[in-house]
Amino acid sequence: MAGYEICFEPDDRYNAFLTTCKKVTYGPGKLTGVAVAVKDNISTKGIETTCASKILKGYIPPYNAHVVELLMQSGAAIVGKTNMDEFGMGTTTENSAFGPTLNPCDTSRVPGGSSGGSAAAIAGGMVRMALGTDTGGSIRCPAAFCGIVGLKPTYGRVSRYGLIAYANSLEQIGPMGRTVTDVSTLMGVIAGYDRRDSTSYNKPYTHTPRADIKGLKVGIPGEYFGAGVDPKVATVVNSAIGRLEELGATTVPCSIPSMEYALAAYYVTCTCEASSNLARFDGVRYGPAADTKKSWHDAYREVRRAGFGTEVRRRIMLGTFALSSGYYGKYYAKAQVARENVKRDFARIFSEVDVIAGPTMPTVAFKLGEKSDPLSMYLSDILTVPVNLAGIPAISVPCGKVEGMPIGLQIMGRPFEDERVIDVAYAYEQEVT
Repeated sequence: MAGYEICFEPDDRYNAFLTTCKKVTYGPGKLTGVAVAVKDNISTKGIETTCASKILKGYIPPYNAHVVELLMQSGAAIVGKTNMDEFGMGTTTENSAFGPTLNPCDTSRVPGGSSGGSAAAIAGGMVRMALGTDTGGSIRCPAAFCGIVGLKPTYGRVSRYGLIAYANSLEQIGPMGRTVTDVSTLMGVIAGYDRRDSTSYNKPYTHTPRADIKGLKVGIPGEYFGAGVDPKVATVVNSAIGRLEELGATTVPCSIPSMEYALAAYYVTCTCEASSNLARFDGVRYGPAADTKKSWHDAYREVRRAGFGTEVRRRIMLGTFALSSGYYGKYYAKAQVARENVKRDFARIFSEVDVIAGPTMPTVAFKLGEKSDPLSMYLSDILTVPVNLAGIPAISVPCGKVEGMPIGLQIMGRPFEDERVIDVAYAYEQEVT
């Protein structure tokens, strides 16, 4: 591509990048010369894309994801692919086959996941902006843990064409940045209709953030401050909500009763979809070549056992079990009923308020290796997964610290009102900086 060229040689002490592009050519546009990192589950033509998995080591896509095409058209300099939990399955970026990413705020702690590499690249000063993906909090969690801003857009507002699927009905590509303005700018590049994505909506983003939130009604769900939420985190977030009131917003107590079932509904749904999506990695279509001298069953099993990490195998097995004969109705069908209840609860609340606010994560970033039990790790997603089940937009913006570690304020909005959640985050950011 004709244009300008920059050299990118980051001091990546945090293992944020899996691949870096040493010399990057870029053209003119909205993001001319701006270094942007891309999560390694988003296809980049000619650049290795592994999903942080051994099974895709050496895979070089023959095409670009739609969002990557848009970045190139905007003049952005795509400088590398960022580390992640393998296939997006995790909350810490410790599940990468190529080693964990470290949190730039404290290298003894995790950066969050699964878009931990993108968050660390921003927090570590290597890039201003990055793309992540959010299936159950994978943009907002690392944004909160690393003290940056991350937006999970409304489902369908950003094309998923070229995203290597984990859970189709839940996941969304979204922008991450140092500031709300950075996130808004990147959202303006990647949002819009794509005919190659059947879930895509014609909803381009042309918004400039505004700090005026006078008269805004903010719902405060009791469930977001209940059991499992660190009281110190709750105190910091309540203080941030108080700042919104000082800016003219009104807070309204509300309740999301379906949150009792949201986490279970999420993990049944995402593992079932993962079981289906990851079946293609079989040593024939994708992955290391299978031993054709063995039976198909043995060869398939060996390729996947060697190529997939423990957490990926666990989720595939859980999903396969839930979809198996005699169990579909007991698990998957019930999960979809619970999901509809979550959607209804949000719709009910949004008939009375403009946005909902609460903590992004229930605790500060964990120590590396601290969460060895899968169930305790899954419980960390309790405040982020309802948004994905409902398909609504949500942003995490830094709002203070506990034990020296960043805390995220999560703002959730009605479907396709991404602009409003960005305005609330921007108003808060301008007030405290």
